[in-house]
This record gives sequence, C-alpha cells and structure tokens, in this order.
Amino acid sequence: MTKRNANPEPTAAEMYAARRNDIARLLDVLSMHLDINDKEHAAAPTNWGLVGNLGKVREDLVNVVGFLANMDPEDVEDFLKGE
Repeated sequence: MTKRNANPEPTAAEMYAARRNDIARLLDVLSMHLDINDKEHAAAPTNWGLVGNLGKVREDLVNVVGFLANMDPEDVEDFLKGE
C-alpha cells in the first residue's frame, strides 16, 4: 500500500502563479504608499526624509528591474535617463 502525502508539494506552475500574484499585490501596495507619501510631501515639502525614503525605494526597484531584465543597475539608470 502506497502512503499518500497529505500535503503535496506545489508544482512549478502553481508556485509561479502564487509568486506572480504576490508581486502584483505588492505593486498595488507600493502604489498606495506612493499616494500616501505624496500627501505627506504636500503637507511638508521641505521634508528630506520623504525624499530619502523614495531614494531607497528607487534604488531597490532599479536593482529588481536589473535582476529581472538581466541588466546591470547602471544600464537601468541609463534607461531611466533616456540613454
């Protein structure tokens, strides 16, 4: 008698779909927080802390895009500059 696994491992397709969904949800949350940041910046336009927060997010996104596109961060920066 073969014992069945009550919790089978997900397939690659299932895991891909789950991770793709998580990323889409995270992008929605990012957009929501950008809107919140916009309101905070409008209320305190001289707050460099908010600028620093966006700088960190931008840097992380440059690295993420570089990773997914198999590009160096410098190439992503050039893309953003229109080069």
